[in-house]
Amino acid sequence: MKRRNLEPKLSRKKVETGLCKALLSLETVEEMRAFLRDLCTPAELEALTDRWSVVPLVLEGRTYRDIHERTAVSITTIGRVARFINQGNGGYLAAASARSAKAAPSSEGVRA
Repeated sequence: MKRRNLEPKLSRKKVETGLCKALLSLETVEEMRAFLRDLCTPAELEALTDRWSVVPLVLEGRTYRDIHERTAVSITTIGRVARFINQGNGGYLAAASARSAKAAPSSEGVRA
């Protein structure tokens, strides 16, 4: 692990909060893609996309073997994602829920 000499005012939590705000400030997929490509190495971005690709399949209740065959993501990674879905901080579930809510057709303006 690399040694860090952060100023006391520049705490890890403040930097993490700043990163979260930067992510939230981006408005388009293209902006987010550009930011992620600048922020992450190709291997890091691949790891992120691997993890995200298995989230909906885990939530559907598919077996690890089936998910692996569909995505080529390792069983270990699938298990890690499943563990965080079930015992993590709720981030995967919040993102998946927000994503499916945006994908669902709106009923506004429709009369029965």
